[in-house]
Amino acid sequence: MEKLKMAEGVYEIQGYAIVLDKVAFLTRVFKAEDEEGFQFNIRFSGDLRLTPKFPTRHEADLQRSLLINALNEK
Repeated sequence: MEKLKMAEGVYEIQGYAIVLDKVAFLTRVFKAEDEEGFQFNIRFSGDLRLTPKFPTRHEADLQRSLLINALNEK
């Protein structure tokens, strides 16, 4: 089970600590290439991108929604 919140302004997803102030853009959930499940992209300021992948669309939608909620609360 992933931690929902590590510290104020930091969010954890799949072992990565995301500084919420550095998130510039989130894509919608889409089917990953090569039958690897579903993913969405997180783009950060500075042209860095993280692409978390999940086995089901439901899990990907849930994780994206939780990240959006954390971004709205910052």
